[in-house]
Amino acid sequence: MLTYTIRRLLGALPTLLIIVAVAFFMMRLAPGGPFDQERALPPAIEANIAARYDLDKPLVVQFVLYLGNVLQGDFGPSFKSRDFSVNELIAQGFPVSLRLGGLAMLLAIVVGVSAGATAALRQNSGYDYGVMAVAMTGITIPNFVMAPLLTLVLGVYLGLLPVGGWGDLRHMILPVIALALPQVAYVARLTRGSMIEVLRSNFIRTARAKGLPERVTLMRHAMRAALLPVVSYLGPATAGIITGSVVIEQIFGLPGMGRYFVLGALNRDYTLVMGTVIFFGVLIIVFNMLVDLIYGLLDPKVRYD
Repeated sequence: MLTYTIRRLLGALPTLLIIVAVAFFMMRLAPGGPFDQERALPPAIEANIAARYDLDKPLVVQFVLYLGNVLQGDFGPSFKSRDFSVNELIAQGFPVSLRLGGLAMLLAIVVGVSAGATAALRQNSGYDYGVMAVAMTGITIPNFVMAPLLTLVLGVYLGLLPVGGWGDLRHMILPVIALALPQVAYVARLTRGSMIEVLRSNFIRTARAKGLPERVTLMRHAMRAALLPVVSYLGPATAGIITGSVVIEQIFGLPGMGRYFVLGALNRDYTLVMGTVIFFGVLIIVFNMLVDLIYGLLDPKVRYD
């Protein structure tokens, strides 16, 4: 297992390098620059600023210098938040994004698995049709549409929940629900389809023929096998949660990494955008590796040499 983990981490390095290179050159080639919104400065001062941030060098040289700093764990200074480095901004925003994404993922797994498994046990019933109808609605409506609707209904019209800010539990409810709803729908459909297939398998019929209690048959045998597709989906689901949090944090005014990413992109803050892209890329790679390891624990037929 340790050898497999090391191999996966080493194999992810080329992918991460490609992500860094594409993001770097796309940011540099986009129209505008980090200091275009400043007042007109004398050419000598503009040259000094460009030299301070290595912006006067060729793009390839800038990329090599930046890559060398990243390998040392330094994402550089922020061009706009000049009192902070990118490392400090990530350290401030990541706990908020982690809390938001973790709660949304937990909600998606608990609600999605429960609803999907129950729908499979009551196949072709009214409950089954209702769950699948709600799931399809959750899939088709993106979170950047659902978030304003939830804010308008629960926050403005009914006044039940705050519509912005980050404080106690009441401030987390709306952004967590808006971020989790699409993933709840996907997980519910995956669980239902997988559970129906597993319940018709030979080993389930054998367990019932041996007289095992239905609860033991479902929880110990059927559910464990039915969760394999759900576990495989957790990698893309994590990517969806992370990319969705960029929009959700901006809508609800949350001080997370997603908000920094949007502001950095709008202000052409190269180092801030690159730092968040690299950090998100590393998170997704690590989480995908963890999903593979969990998959091996759930399925005894899977063995990593």
